Amino acid sequence: MLAPAGIKLRIIEQPDLSNIGPCVITPNHSSYLDIILTFVVIPFYFHFMGKAELGKVPLFRKFFDDMHILVDRGSMMASHRSLRRAATDIDRGISIAIFPEATIPMCTPELGRFKNGAFKLAIEKQVPILPVIYLDNYHILPDVKLNQHTGSPGLCRVIIKEPVPTAGLTDKDVDSLKTRIFTIINDTLKEHIHADQ
Repeated sequence: MLAPAGIKLRIIEQPDLSNIGPCVITPNHSSYLDIILTFVVIPFYFHFMGKAELGKVPLFRKFFDDMHILVDRGSMMASHRSLRRAATDIDRGISIAIFPEATIPMCTPELGRFKNGAFKLAIEKQVPILPVIYLDNYHILPDVKLNQHTGSPGLCRVIIKEPVPTAGLTDKDVDSLKTRIFTIINDTLKEHIHADQ
């Protein structure tokens, strides 16, 4: 899908992930391209949690049929059910990818506010968090609601940071863990965005 669209991929930083085991993958979210690229750059099997509206898009419906998890953000009960399903997947050794911003924020490429779900899940299951940073996707395939240009071919640079352990953390640590991951992703974005300007 990427090559015919003129999209090139460069992973500019990636740790050794051969022995990571199940984890919670937390990419920043600036474009629908993020979903496709996550399947390309993560070298192990995982399930994606995405908003229920994606099930209405033919391309993404194929991704989310059967394996992946759609989240109805308008229903607390449905959201809780989705997180229970994600916890069960981790028990089966399957990693989970969650956009901590939950949606593409209006302030893209700056980070939006993080939700708690990814961090509660990682702490509950005592698995590491894997921060993933997409630097260019908002240029390549911008969200139409942001009223930006229509997109173009180009280079998608990706940075995968070292996994952040959660062993020994409890529910009291959700906010500090969320802040730590936000800082890792935000500092990386700022460093590269400023370098590009």
